[in-house]
Amino acid sequence: MTEGLPRLLDLLGELQVRGTFFTTGEMARRFPDVIQRLVREGHELACHGDLHRDFTTLSPAEAEAELRTSLATLRAFAPVVSFRAPYLRFPADYLPLLVAQGVRIDSSLARYKFGPHHRAAPVPAGLMRLPASATSSVLRLPAVMRRPWLNALAPPLLIFAHPWEAVDFRRSDLRLDCRFRTGAPALAAWRETLTDLLATGAEFSRLDERIGPSE
Repeated sequence: MTEGLPRLLDLLGELQVRGTFFTTGEMARRFPDVIQRLVREGHELACHGDLHRDFTTLSPAEAEAELRTSLATLRAFAPVVSFRAPYLRFPADYLPLLVAQGVRIDSSLARYKFGPHHRAAPVPAGLMRLPASATSSVLRLPAVMRRPWLNALAPPLLIFAHPWEAVDFRRSDLRLDCRFRTGAPALAAWRETLTDLLATGAEFSRLDERIGPSE
């Protein structure tokens, strides 16, 4: 939050790209200055739970409390209408909890994941589901691998990265997929990916820009 997120914000600002930042309530309470910065620079502040808990392990009452606490914290900084569950796992039965809390977009699905939480399910009125296109480690691959991978994905392309990936963990004991090409290589790959997409005429948008005022 103090090293990686400013680097990511600097890159997006340089390329004039705005994004959606899924943020936990805990991180917003601990690092209010950087949250204020991302909002000030035109990015969307979105909900990622309060303590980064796996919603598939929570009871309905616990899930509701996790959402309510997080949203109360985040909405002190900006309006919040988008949500992504930690680990991209959110029980379909809990979707009405999002609507009840004023959430209008759920991005907890992933096109590259399979299992009970990634199957088609009825979507409550007032909620839109926008799945992630690829896992964040794809964006750190060398260009010769990354470009064909991204080019093969169906639009709309919803890509994401974590601020910690902009910090060099290559010599750490993290899992290989979490530590490879982190730090400067990640930033270089992100820059290349965004400039490649911009060169094709791609338009970037915050998730909340995908909904109209009456949708």
